[in-house]
Amino acid sequence: MKTEQPNYYPSNHPPDDFAEADRAAGFEVGADFERFDQRNDMFSRAFWDDGVQSKEALAFFRSHADRPASRQADGFTQKDYALRNAAWAVADDYADRNKANGLREGFQDPQEPRYPPAEQKLKIDDPAAMTLEIKRVAHFFGAHMAGVTALDPRWLYATRTEVRSFEPKPNDLPDGLTNVIVMGHGMDYDLVNAYPSALAGAAVGMGYSGEATTVAQLSQYIRNLGYQAVGSMNDTALVIPMAIQAGLGEYGRNQMVITKDYGPRVRFSKIFTDMPLAHDQPKPFGVTEFCNVCRRCADACPPKALPFGPPEVGRANRSAIKGVKKWTADCEKCFGFWVKMKSDCAICMRVCPFNKDFRKPIMRLARRLAGTRLRRLMLWLDIKLGYGKRIAPNKWWNP
Repeated sequence: MKTEQPNYYPSNHPPDDFAEADRAAGFEVGADFERFDQRNDMFSRAFWDDGVQSKEALAFFRSHADRPASRQADGFTQKDYALRNAAWAVADDYADRNKANGLREGFQDPQEPRYPPAEQKLKIDDPAAMTLEIKRVAHFFGAHMAGVTALDPRWLYATRTEVRSFEPKPNDLPDGLTNVIVMGHGMDYDLVNAYPSALAGAAVGMGYSGEATTVAQLSQYIRNLGYQAVGSMNDTALVIPMAIQAGLGEYGRNQMVITKDYGPRVRFSKIFTDMPLAHDQPKPFGVTEFCNVCRRCADACPPKALPFGPPEVGRANRSAIKGVKKWTADCEKCFGFWVKMKSDCAICMRVCPFNKDFRKPIMRLARRLAGTRLRRLMLWLDIKLGYGKRIAPNKWWNP
């Protein structure tokens, strides 16, 4: 069942501008493109799709709230799960606070505003200066990076998912929204290197909890200035293409946005607003060219869910967007491995040669090499020197 949706075409980004914007972002969008239904993402399908749904899959989601079935294996002990679930606490609380009203904020639905926009609207004569101020406030509230792009309607979900029935429902947004503020929260380097483990899942939980509070705070700041602000995490729209359009990184073979300062270790969120702001531009730094010669994530993936070949259009997968040429994972295989482990897996993030501590000069040199014709040398050195190997989780507890 499909629900008819309004067309969101902001005046500063009409459809005939897509070709130029796509070239800048490195997108190839075909004539058979279709907006994505949120109901088809793997986490929603686990609740309604007979091909995915299982007792084990539902137990995976309950493990954030229930006492998880801990075991003696390093990284999966009671305290490992305890840390992971504690890291998720703020995001989970936001998700559940309007559950009685059929909302799951941050995952199926955007955040509900605490207060409406102020009646007095701040006059903005210089959108570029205002953009710098918004980024400064975003950093103050905890974001590690922020960028601004025009609202591109193609990335809005065709429908949202009703959290109780998992049937589609309208993806309504207020009229007049023109811009998207995209924010990134970097994840802990040492924890990511402990994947796969329940302990490492604490890095993701901290990312989600951090973005839940940052989105709420920055959204309310914008409303206090008299403008609309719809705070959004995994809900409402696909954030990956928006992050790329906002200049925060490039798309990688591992299905993640590779950023310059954190590599793939970033959780993204966004705010839809009508505040006049200046747009950032995509900033490629050699990721696409590097991923074309690197297969580390695909080689390391236990269920072999990641592609080895070049980007393609229309890989057979219900959880993949149609009509976009890109690297696309087999989401069923990926999620099936998560369920089997009883925790999330980010091996593809851990082994990525861009997963580095770029505070160190030598790592910044490696990043620079990856963006040149010496990228194969950088890849060889990365493997030879042992980067990407799993760190025993007990070393995080006992450094």
